[in-house]
Amino acid sequence: MSKSKEPELVCPASAAPSLMDRREYLRTILLAGSAAGLTGQALAQTATGPSSGTPQKRIYFNPLRTDQDLHGFRLEGAALVQATAQGMRLKNSLSPTLGQESNFVLWCPEVFPDQIEIRWNFSPLAEPGLCVMFFAAQGLLQGQFVSLFDERLAKRKGEYDQYTKSDVSALQIAYFRRRYPSERAFHECVLRRAPGFQLLMRGADPIPNVEDATPPYKMRIVKRARVVEFFINDLSIFKGVDNSLHPTTGSGHIGFRQMAPLEAVYSDLEVFELGV
Repeated sequence: MSKSKEPELVCPASAAPSLMDRREYLRTILLAGSAAGLTGQALAQTATGPSSGTPQKRIYFNPLRTDQDLHGFRLEGAALVQATAQGMRLKNSLSPTLGQESNFVLWCPEVFPDQIEIRWNFSPLAEPGLCVMFFAAQGLLQGQFVSLFDERLAKRKGEYDQYTKSDVSALQIAYFRRRYPSERAFHECVLRRAPGFQLLMRGADPIPNVEDATPPYKMRIVKRARVVEFFINDLSIFKGVDNSLHPTTGSGHIGFRQMAPLEAVYSDLEVFELGV
């Protein structure tokens, strides 16, 4: 059996915009909005983002601060999910000594298109552990895409193989990786594709350990078909093109995953549809 070819990555070195560039960008947008009589909400929904350089339309916003905000979210595995004034607080409810059985995934009920930008705020409270954002997640049944929650799919309860070696097609970015000694010694963010455990991209994680953290951290994923960018506080972590044989493209769900015993708060989840 021949080995599968590693994905070809195209990772141009692009410097993050300077503070002056960002100020000038915001000034231009605000002046344009004022002249057009736009409200703040409308302005946010029609702005052109500095990262993507293309028009954006906000199609989803959730503060994640009340029980109503979390209505419809689907938990796989066992966890404590609490709506607070700061945001959605997540923590495992099973002992981490159980290994993968103690981990979980919380899915947003919405289905999002392929060309999107995802934003959320992240505040780590306790470590060790690890965070993952799943996106473009769909079910796979006899080679065809189906709903991620199709009853014919294998049952899932938060164990990693149920998402990477089963009937789920998804991209995932792991960040704040502090679960194992090697991850705590060298902080990285990584992009992988499922099914399988294929590493597509990696970059340094600038978030310090909990005792030195100054949250919330602004997380951002830009996905345009095969192209994925990841930012933390507007710092570019990686950007690349997935040229593998079966790239993960198309619509899908997004989901929050944690490895026990990590505890964290998430807020202000936004999704923008990118223009062509």
